[in-house]
Amino acid sequence: MFVSGARVVHTYLMMYSDLPADVRDETSSPIESVGGRKGRLHGAAVTALRERIVSGQLLPGAPLREKELCEDLGISRTPLREAIRTLASEGLVRLVPNRGAIVAPLDLDEVEALYQTVGHIEAAAAKLACVKASDEEIAAITISHHQMMIAYVQRDLPRYIALNQDIHRGIVAASHNFVLLEVWDLLAPRVRRARSAANLYPSRWDAALREHEAMQSALVARDGDRLSALMEPHYLNGLAVMRAAKDVGESSDSA
Repeated sequence: MFVSGARVVHTYLMMYSDLPADVRDETSSPIESVGGRKGRLHGAAVTALRERIVSGQLLPGAPLREKELCEDLGISRTPLREAIRTLASEGLVRLVPNRGAIVAPLDLDEVEALYQTVGHIEAAAAKLACVKASDEEIAAITISHHQMMIAYVQRDLPRYIALNQDIHRGIVAASHNFVLLEVWDLLAPRVRRARSAANLYPSRWDAALREHEAMQSALVARDGDRLSALMEPHYLNGLAVMRAAKDVGESSDSA
């Protein structure tokens, strides 16, 4: 029987508060030990900076100030600049002449195409997962759902997004279709970044949580048709909020 996350929030809050800080939020850790080899240092810098971008800690259009980032990450300018070039090749960073590097702005037409694609992948995976998932896989997704609710109560957006991503990936993985999972993993960083931007709007965050409650209920009931029908609208609802906010901003600018 499905148990609403609201009934377990207090229990999970108590459990969560006992965890070490580095376990509660791994995304904010600086680069502490990357060894002396250039390749390892570059890889660690790329990973740390990418995480800050896709999690929404660095917002679209934000300047990447080298001095601050070097001090924050504990690295020199050379590996940071190499990391920035790598992320520029991934489309997460834009190099602007005479201005330096900024976090690449979100193109909403690109987000729409991305969301449609991932929505279809997850809709197909949802039907399979409701048939093929083990009880243990569903239980793991349920735990992530409850932990995500705690992050929502605490207004901890980075942790909420990370757990949200775990849930979506868990559903795709539970389909036991490796092709769907491979394609999903390829698109995941860009999806996570767009989701972080959408959930900056309080109304969307609230609505997204309600949608996840419905998704969780369908998964536990192994109702593949219902879960499948919820997946793509879940993404496109976030896009609608982003487009509406953009339209309001443009109207204000022209007023």
